[in-house]
Amino acid sequence: MNIETKAGSDVRGAMREFLTAFESFKTANDDRLDALEKKRQDDVLLRDKIDRINKAVTEQKDVVDRIALKAKRPALHGGKTPEPDERKAAFQRYMRAGDIGTTLEAKSVNTDTGAEGGYLAPNQVESLITAAVKDISPMRQIASVREIGGNVFRKPISNGDAVAGWVAETGARVETTSPSLTALDFPTMELYAMPAASQALLDDSIVDIEQWLADEVQTEFAVQESAAFIGGNGTSQPKGILSYTIAADATRSAGELGYIASGADGAFAASNPSDKLLDLIYAPKQAYRANGRFLMNRSVVGALRKFKDTDGNYLWQPNSEPGEPARLMGYPVTEAEDMDDVASDSHSIAFGDFRRGYLVVDRVGVRVLRDPFSAKPYVLFYTTKRVGGGVQDFDAIKFLKFAVS
Repeated sequence: MNIETKAGSDVRGAMREFLTAFESFKTANDDRLDALEKKRQDDVLLRDKIDRINKAVTEQKDVVDRIALKAKRPALHGGKTPEPDERKAAFQRYMRAGDIGTTLEAKSVNTDTGAEGGYLAPNQVESLITAAVKDISPMRQIASVREIGGNVFRKPISNGDAVAGWVAETGARVETTSPSLTALDFPTMELYAMPAASQALLDDSIVDIEQWLADEVQTEFAVQESAAFIGGNGTSQPKGILSYTIAADATRSAGELGYIASGADGAFAASNPSDKLLDLIYAPKQAYRANGRFLMNRSVVGALRKFKDTDGNYLWQPNSEPGEPARLMGYPVTEAEDMDDVASDSHSIAFGDFRRGYLVVDRVGVRVLRDPFSAKPYVLFYTTKRVGGGVQDFDAIKFLKFAVS
């Protein structure tokens, strides 16, 4: 059996287990609802069973997504032997023995002073890290991503006051009003990780030192990025979507994100709770709904799996293909663990076109500073990249606020 056949078999097997788990969940939840109607009270044992199955459904979906993602990942170098790269070889000598040579490009790690130094990693190393971080970071997967060469990206925004009109073929053209523009700045912030290696590992020529570095820093980078894109403060981190002013959608001002109230404090409304989800879907304009999706954490997903429509159909539906997102009321669902749990006045569910709404800015380059002195006998590798982010279209994203109004 070749690798591709085995990968396909693993995905199909995991997908079957996932769909079986979801069917078990629906059966158990239907039994609970029937018991509620007959006894007029909740069955604790049955509710615990549903929670266990709900957790199993979530875990099995994670398994399917991981296997599908691994199967889609292209082989390094396209399965070909890479051509010799003098700069790459110099970087490896620096990583293993601290040999700087003349090929490596020195960079200042601190943008304010040149006292701290570092060396720019080859493109292959940067690509390894970036690809792995994208696989892990949910916001990076659904937002727009732009690479820049400086520390700040400035995006001009029209205030929408330009005028257009209809005119006959031979009619006089009246000069239209020129649009006024404002600018949104997206500064990049320094993100770092500092993995440690023993000298024995560095001396082992069998070890792929570039892959080792990527494996060591990718998870830390992804975790920190994911948290910042949701709740970052905008000063030392990218500004997260929950850090902006979020006002009632009907009365919000420019530069504010809008919300729809759930109708109950810290909960869904007691009757017809899915109506508010429908209101949330229709809060953005049609142009944003075309590519709309939900964003929430897994505890909120677990609660929404129990919701049904008036015909008894579950609103949450599992993904039909491995690696594809599940859907809620026909729209894809992205899980981000840094989104709020349901609580009083929480903004736990977001909906909209995140590719138009949120921008991730990457400054090109990953820098590495080798430190063999601070943690003897280990060698530290102070690895940094600069990342920024923020809302670029305040009409594109809406929230469900768990409040009466």
